[in-house]
Amino acid sequence: MKLATLKDGTRDGTLIVVARDLKHAIKADDIVPTLQAALDDWDYASPQLTDRYDALNRSPGGRAFEFDPKQCASPLPRAYQWADGSAYTNHAELIRKARGADMPKSYRRDPLMYQGGSDAFLGPCDDIVLESEEWGIDLEAEIAVVTGDVPMGLPAKKAEDCIRLVMLANDVSLRELVPAELAKGFGFFHSKPSSAFSPVAVTTDELGAAWDGGKMSLPLVVQVNGEELGRPNAGVDMTFEFPKLISHAAMTRVLGAGAIIGSGTVSNADRSTGSACIAEKRAIETIADGKPATPYLKFGDRVRIEMFDAAGNSIFGAIDQQVSQYAPSKRISSAAGDLPPVAEDS
Repeated sequence: MKLATLKDGTRDGTLIVVARDLKHAIKADDIVPTLQAALDDWDYASPQLTDRYDALNRSPGGRAFEFDPKQCASPLPRAYQWADGSAYTNHAELIRKARGADMPKSYRRDPLMYQGGSDAFLGPCDDIVLESEEWGIDLEAEIAVVTGDVPMGLPAKKAEDCIRLVMLANDVSLRELVPAELAKGFGFFHSKPSSAFSPVAVTTDELGAAWDGGKMSLPLVVQVNGEELGRPNAGVDMTFEFPKLISHAAMTRVLGAGAIIGSGTVSNADRSTGSACIAEKRAIETIADGKPATPYLKFGDRVRIEMFDAAGNSIFGAIDQQVSQYAPSKRISSAAGDLPPVAEDS
């Protein structure tokens, strides 16, 4: 089953069911109004949504409409929890090696994880709007899962049962803001603005052999301005699979239905697969040549993140975003509508 959220002027949008080929969709708000509502009562909503999905795939019918990712919000426009891991230790090793730092042994025993802002995710085709290129604008292509309710202290061997949906993520990072924030000893905040997710979120039964219960084993194709940055395989070199990440996140708290857990930047030890973020490519350049050559993103740059099945079909749709400059004096648009203009010096 493939689910998405149609922008409708409200904060949480309207739940829609999307055909397997991503060509058509149909509203599902007569079953449940939003994806969060479906996750809150999954045993009730899921069978009815599945029936509608099956009917849509058989024949679009009169109520179906052409699916347009540009009209979509994030599958969950806002979430109660967004916890992003660092499951690919190859990525962490490269970043640390480039700055002459050793890799702590604990990195292979215990996942890194940070808690991101989850009150206003970007839609899959929304601009990445930021004030300054000097902040070191970067993409991070990831896999993410959406959970049902997760009890505190749940062991990893039981956490697979809590996974409801899988999607792609662009965990936008501002690299030049990271060092000063981490030096304060409290972690990321300004350096991690709003993240974006793929147009559709997909149930695991749709993924076939590519999903083994803990990870996706397909290349994640990442482009910047139409040129391929990388296509690392998300199932290779994943030190911590999703059940472990979920268990780690739930060690000291319950996770409510609709919690999103990210994999961190997908990364392979095989350099021929390229990179899923610019920081990693710059680290490789620094290790090889003593300095980076690839610039971070500039205003006007476009990023695209997509995953294809064995037959070449897009599974989740594409995250396709342009970087643009934030103009504080202009009227701010939010999911709830237009807000008053903001003064330049506010």
